Amino acid sequence: LGQLSGLEQQQGTYKMAVETLADGQKTTLLLVTRPEVSPLLEAKRAMDELSALGINNQRLIVNGVLAAGDDPVARAYESKQVEALAAHLKDFDHVDQYQVPLRGYTVNTIASARRLFTESGGPLESPSSADQGRGRHLQDLVDEMDLENKRIIFTMGKGGVGKTTVAAAIALGLTEKGKNVHLTTTDPAAHLDHVITASDLIATSFIDEKRALADYTQEVLAAAGEISEADRAYLEEDLSSPCTQEIAVFRALTKIVEQADDAVVVVDTAPTGHTLLLLDAAQSHHREIERSQGDVPAYIESFLPRIRDPRQTEVVIVTHPDATPVLEAKRLKADLERAGLTNRWWVVNSCLHASGTSNPVLEARSRAEIQWIEEVDQLTDQRAVVVGWKPYAIQDQKVFDFLKGM
Repeated sequence: LGQLSGLEQQQGTYKMAVETLADGQKTTLLLVTRPEVSPLLEAKRAMDELSALGINNQRLIVNGVLAAGDDPVARAYESKQVEALAAHLKDFDHVDQYQVPLRGYTVNTIASARRLFTESGGPLESPSSADQGRGRHLQDLVDEMDLENKRIIFTMGKGGVGKTTVAAAIALGLTEKGKNVHLTTTDPAAHLDHVITASDLIATSFIDEKRALADYTQEVLAAAGEISEADRAYLEEDLSSPCTQEIAVFRALTKIVEQADDAVVVVDTAPTGHTLLLLDAAQSHHREIERSQGDVPAYIESFLPRIRDPRQTEVVIVTHPDATPVLEAKRLKADLERAGLTNRWWVVNSCLHASGTSNPVLEARSRAEIQWIEEVDQLTDQRAVVVGWKPYAIQDQKVFDFLKGM
């Protein structure tokens, strides 16, 4: 366990835990996803990673499936789900699958949990005025980033909320202002090339965890020079510790952020927990280098102060207009504050409230969204960007529509 060798006495407990999880007579693991491309891809990645650990007793639950479309919006909503399931559900053919229908209310009480299985309707929560819950356009955010000459912009949030698309739209908007932009991602599930095409003003990159780890390992071993076989074995064990990969990704990210003198760096981050681990690794690595070497490389020395400087860095939280995503995003904001990062802008993505649907389920959900949009608007001092649900995948030129709020 390398740097975690102090926990050696727990290895028996860890082994027993994995064996219990892998025992189909004792454990069933339910993967819950949505009938959309990004969540299905993340579920596939989770399934594969668990299988690699010998945990194969899995089931798949697809939550939020619209039963039938009876108006143009609902038909487009259903069609988008059908296309996503047709393209990706075959990846789960070897596991039992279940579907839960979309409901017009949030399932967050015992009563609503009972209703989930008995009826499809839901409370219609009417807004007090037709103008409430509308928020601002993503273009407003871009205009402020340009006016304030921000050099580093992070998009953060839980998986599947649209961080990659928001990051691509911000990058595109800044190029419209004449900025040179480097758009990068630390998210293993992200596919920037599916969303936006590199150009003269936009450079794109992907920080691959395995490549970053291999490069960092080679760098450390080369720096060690001629050492004894025993010392090399100890060093290699140290480099195999779980936190080493976070450090490797951190170092790769610092080298990209170093480019912020010449271009605006837009970083599409991995899901929330991974991002916070990365920040923790950054701080730990910084302290360890100071302790062991005394001489911290300039690009590492400047990284933390730079991303904590609100004059240079903006963190944009991306969420959905529902109870769980908003509450998780609020916890992320608190965690960021503890890490010394400030956040002002939120993007509330995939909103139905302005769609004009007459489908009972979608209309109920659209009305329920407004309380969460308003809560975010108050939390951010009216810096809540509201992006409507789109009946198509956001790719390349359609990012313009996303940016303009169309």
